[in-house]
Amino acid sequence: MPGRIPDNVIDDILSRVDIVEIISGYIPLKKAGRNFRANCPFHNEKTPSFMVSPDKQIYHCFGCGAGGNVFNFLMQYERLEFSEAVSLLAKKTGVVLPQFNRHDPESSDTSTQLFKINELAADFYANNLNASSAQDAKNYLLKRGLKPEIISSLKLGFANDSWDSLIVYLRSKNLKLSTLEKAGLVLSKTGGGFYDRFRKRIIFPVFDIKSRVIAFGARVLDNTLPKYVNSPETPIYVKGRNLYGLHLAKDAMRREDFAVIVEGFLDFIIPYQEGLQNIVASQGTALTLEQIRLIKRYTHNVVVVYDSDIAGQLATLRSLDMFIDEGMGVRVVFLPQSFDPDTFVRKFGILEFKTKIAQAQDLFEYKISILKSKYSIKESKGKELIASEMLSTIDRVTDHVLRGAYIRKLSEELCVGEQYVYDKLNKMKSDKHRGIPIAETVHAKLNINSTEGLLLKLMLEEKENIRKVKDKLEPADFQDDRISKIVGTIFNFIDQGKEIEPNFLINYFGDDSLSRAICETSFS
Repeated sequence: MPGRIPDNVIDDILSRVDIVEIISGYIPLKKAGRNFRANCPFHNEKTPSFMVSPDKQIYHCFGCGAGGNVFNFLMQYERLEFSEAVSLLAKKTGVVLPQFNRHDPESSDTSTQLFKINELAADFYANNLNASSAQDAKNYLLKRGLKPEIISSLKLGFANDSWDSLIVYLRSKNLKLSTLEKAGLVLSKTGGGFYDRFRKRIIFPVFDIKSRVIAFGARVLDNTLPKYVNSPETPIYVKGRNLYGLHLAKDAMRREDFAVIVEGFLDFIIPYQEGLQNIVASQGTALTLEQIRLIKRYTHNVVVVYDSDIAGQLATLRSLDMFIDEGMGVRVVFLPQSFDPDTFVRKFGILEFKTKIAQAQDLFEYKISILKSKYSIKESKGKELIASEMLSTIDRVTDHVLRGAYIRKLSEELCVGEQYVYDKLNKMKSDKHRGIPIAETVHAKLNINSTEGLLLKLMLEEKENIRKVKDKLEPADFQDDRISKIVGTIFNFIDQGKEIEPNFLINYFGDDSLSRAICETSFS
């Protein structure tokens, strides 16, 4: 249930806003009887299965299960926090919000200070790059193919060869050393005092989705190790939950319906400045589940372009299964040996790079090629290992037609019958599920055609039906736990004189299985 913002304010906004008007501002809607239909913006589909109800002020996708009220749509589409979605709609509807956010971390004194400090530090480093003492750094960037415009727009900078120049600058702004340490910009000395974390390095500010500076990466000008020094985790920056360049790429990712994922800062910058806008960088060799889900907010399709070295190949292999688990389409680009996206684009041009992307291998082709180079397919042991690793990926594919095609391909690669592959897959599945309690399996979809499901549907359609059911049944009489909880809430709302419309109930439950159950039932 939403906190901090009073329920009556939320209800006021919901009563004023029109979900059809809001959603049609993002995707084209077509009338379909009493409802509106569209291709779902949250997964790739050819036949529209995304429905919007003007009567109930909710939406539901019969393909991927996405659903909710207007707040849920904005949170998922724009990747907003609940409070941000409320603020956005409050402005549209003319509802005045009370100043109620003193417990919100994002508006807290600490977070606000850290954003301010990082912005000041980014400006300081950017100004340093224009000084005569930073000529080597500027020459390095120009030599690497960066244009002045991209250097400026990404706020690239330089940390000069001083132990305390940033400290002196930020202290002149009346900022405490303890706060600078919390921002990760300074380090404490053993004998007391502090010194700048970054020295004699090119600075790459890291931005969040709102274009705020949350961290820094710093690169040496020569081959000194370590090549990169990065900000530590702070209250506003958690490693593995951010993608470099996402604030610039998100609209293009939606428009093109796929994202190109590269590894490093320059791997992003060079292709981006040459016109490839749907590109982001993971800032490390191993993609995290949080980063993958971040991408999924904007597209369900990815092309991974990591370095051609062994580390890059292994990093790609590790991430493939996570993409599949998230229901995403994934392809992989092989670059020539010793090339990365940065050097490839500088040597062969952006058009050749885009051609490589268009010709990207699917996950089966990529993984089998790596495994064949790792194990001998001519030996029985090698075949066993290849089959085992390939089947761990194939088992994750939920599309039965695609899974069958992969099994046929694998049997051809291994020169064995399809039945051998199916037997291996079934054995693996049996081993994996042996001993797992039923409670740990995925919740089944709500049976909306059951007696309980139909009763819930009737209650959501007419208030009078709620009173009839309430006179004869208790929430505990419903065997489906989800329906029981929803019915209990409906009865409580009736007793308190609250609105029972689906969009108000969805707002109460938030973004969970109960909200999705309400959407599913309402559109059945």
